[in-house]
Amino acid sequence: MTRPPGRDVALIGVPHDAGASQRGCIMGPASYRVAGLVEAVSGLDLSVTDTGDLRAPVLDIPDDPRVRNLAPVASWARTVKAATELALAERRTPVLMGGDHSLSLGSVAGAAAHAARAGRPQFVLWLDAHADFNTPDSSPSGNLHGCPVAFFCGLPGFEAILDGPLQTPVDPANVCMLGIRSVDRGEHDALIARGLRVEDMRRVDEHGIERLLRPFLDVVAKADGLLHVSLDVDFLDPGIAPAVGTTVPGGATFREAHLVMEMLHESGLVTSLDLVELNPFLDMAGQTARLMVDLAASLFGRKVMDRETRAR
Repeated sequence: MTRPPGRDVALIGVPHDAGASQRGCIMGPASYRVAGLVEAVSGLDLSVTDTGDLRAPVLDIPDDPRVRNLAPVASWARTVKAATELALAERRTPVLMGGDHSLSLGSVAGAAAHAARAGRPQFVLWLDAHADFNTPDSSPSGNLHGCPVAFFCGLPGFEAILDGPLQTPVDPANVCMLGIRSVDRGEHDALIARGLRVEDMRRVDEHGIERLLRPFLDVVAKADGLLHVSLDVDFLDPGIAPAVGTTVPGGATFREAHLVMEMLHESGLVTSLDLVELNPFLDMAGQTARLMVDLAASLFGRKVMDRETRAR
């Protein structure tokens, strides 16, 4: 049964690419605006506020030889965490327009802190080609956009991010990864040991995306949980979404991705959202930005019959 969202939407720009090795995601928030995200969501009878782009202060944090750009990533994580908590406290649904995936260090931490204050469990749906379950010791690249899930699940080694241990980690059993097709060697055993639900593309091919997502949503609903959704461009097949620096062939199709978003809307469970890793310098005439906007609109309630035919 469809439940009304009951929340205003806050669009929050995170112009940040220090967590990745390839530059360009810093322009993601502007690209979402040009592609019509504000108009697409506003057209669904929702109250939408574009809060503008966040600005992160310069932090004096010692370098860590295991990772790249620790100080700016930590600064953005703290800034995004505070913005996410504020939006949720104001009963708004924050949509973090990234920016590379290290912004989820802050967004999920903020969502989990809010959930803890509300006395409800935090759940995360991770839509990505990658598990992002590296730690500073296991990361082969040192790029912190490959580490956020390990961070918000409370694995050690990230104390510098928030100037101390994470106070409200997400239970790994409350995380569902969907569409995974690239896992680093150091992540594999850790994922199994921690008990995360990993639905890779082989399982999607074998069972269908609806049969994999539905049980997870049922668990969230039964637990009266809050659900954070993190949508990485590379969840999608690069044939339809080329604007990402970490392309992996064999991703979700246009129809699979929209089905996920429609199911999320119908569940009424989503309380916060990341849109990450959009690199407009790698896009083709805005193709990927428009698709991501279309998917966000589906999550907020746009129906198939509501879509306009684009000029040909």
